Amino acid sequence: MEMGDCPNIHEGDVDLLESPQRRVLEKCCTCSNFKTDLNSFQESGHPLAPVFSIIHSAFLRQKSQIDSLVSFLDNKTLEVRFLHELGSILQSSVDLEEVLSVALTAITAGKGFGMNRAFLLITDRERGILQGHLAIGPRSYEEANQTWDEISRNDMDLQTLAQNFRRNKLTSERAKFHDILEQLSVPLSNSNHILIRALNSSQPLLVENVYHNPDISPEIANLLGVDTFLIMPLITRNRRVGMIITDNCITRRTITEEDMHSIENFSFPVAFAIERASLYERLHVELNRVTEAGNKLKEQQELIVKMEKMALVGRITSSIAHSIRNPLMVIGGFARSILKNTPDSDPKRNFIESIVGEARHLESVLDEILNYSDSLYPTRDFWDVNQLVDASLREIQDFLLEQGCSCAFEPREGLPLAYIDFKQVAYCVRTLIMDSLEGRNGGSIVVRIDEHAGSVRITMEDKGRSVTQDELDALLTPFTITHTMGSGLGLALCRTMLEKQDIPFVVIAPPEGGISYTITLPTRKEEQS
Repeated sequence: MEMGDCPNIHEGDVDLLESPQRRVLEKCCTCSNFKTDLNSFQESGHPLAPVFSIIHSAFLRQKSQIDSLVSFLDNKTLEVRFLHELGSILQSSVDLEEVLSVALTAITAGKGFGMNRAFLLITDRERGILQGHLAIGPRSYEEANQTWDEISRNDMDLQTLAQNFRRNKLTSERAKFHDILEQLSVPLSNSNHILIRALNSSQPLLVENVYHNPDISPEIANLLGVDTFLIMPLITRNRRVGMIITDNCITRRTITEEDMHSIENFSFPVAFAIERASLYERLHVELNRVTEAGNKLKEQQELIVKMEKMALVGRITSSIAHSIRNPLMVIGGFARSILKNTPDSDPKRNFIESIVGEARHLESVLDEILNYSDSLYPTRDFWDVNQLVDASLREIQDFLLEQGCSCAFEPREGLPLAYIDFKQVAYCVRTLIMDSLEGRNGGSIVVRIDEHAGSVRITMEDKGRSVTQDELDALLTPFTITHTMGSGLGLALCRTMLEKQDIPFVVIAPPEGGISYTITLPTRKEEQS
């Protein structure tokens, strides 16, 4: 044959021109001219005419069945490929939000199961309820047309659709269906509820004629607003993970048995992926909790070691101080006794005065060492800070007069009580003032008290003293060898005492001169760590 000899052969069927057998089976048997010739042959009365008619009818019937079977196989092939793609995505993800996004997108996407709307309910075993968790789909025809147009223009695959949903629409979809999800809450113990019955049966349930179905409560019917919906339980290893409720609220397309079976095949990997992602999320939380507990345990162990070392230092310093104090008191006592009986003209009087002065200095150092040992064990209670500062200043009044120095302080009314060790904080106030004014003539220091962020703050400012940062760091280090041992130990001892009570202590030496001490006292017990 030549092209144009047969009206049923077109440009894409050129190969049929050279194959009479294929041309007859694919074109001629359904050609109107062939049917006309076959009718003429039957009317001719030929004995083979009925046979040809029977053979032709059987051929057309079998051809229709084969075409239907091919279409069915093509659909199943697409479904298997879709489930394979979906399974690969679900198996590779341990992120719960990603799993849920993929699952709901697969149900509603045209390349998936093509349902209009889907609700995901998760089983909360601790609270004993089945709770609405997430939903996807339009709530109006306008929104549906806009979404479908967007999907058709972009032509995205399933994974890209799921990623786009999670990134751009997950939060908005949850908020859009918040009212429905909140009401989709059923106790697991309510075995008469349609959702719990479906969950316990582990079988999909197609609910029809919702508004006149005695098994469906009016609340559920009005909440979903559709006459037909499909309930798909999510079960894995006999564990009730949750369920998916899906419907065609926009297109009103009938949900067929084939749709139900296809979604049922899809529910198994989804249930397993949700269970695995939930376990991974729970494991991650527990791991963080264990890590945090391990860090706290490590801190406690370090604190115990530090406390043991400090206790050892305290015992050693206390033992040494007591061992030295007795002979030192004897030396100082004899020296003062000799000094009283030595006339001013005696050339040995200067040596004796030197012995008395150095003995007094050593006694002061021993007192500070013992105070350092005592600072390891503070005893706290609630005290009036005004009374503390006033008592401290009275105790050093003689020192201020001898040095010709002054200290300005005005009590502040209405301050809360501070939770502190009165003895140690008072010692710190006295020591800071005395160390700052020692060896100076006519110096002055200002002491202020105020309330700051729920705490009581003591600030001592000395504008007449200047130190470098290196000198300040040395003074804040216990037992650092400085020009004057007393000053070197006093400031460091104050910091140690305050640290044991978790009291912030800030020393500032600005470049323009002066030095400022700030002690922030807590007013509540829970502020102590």
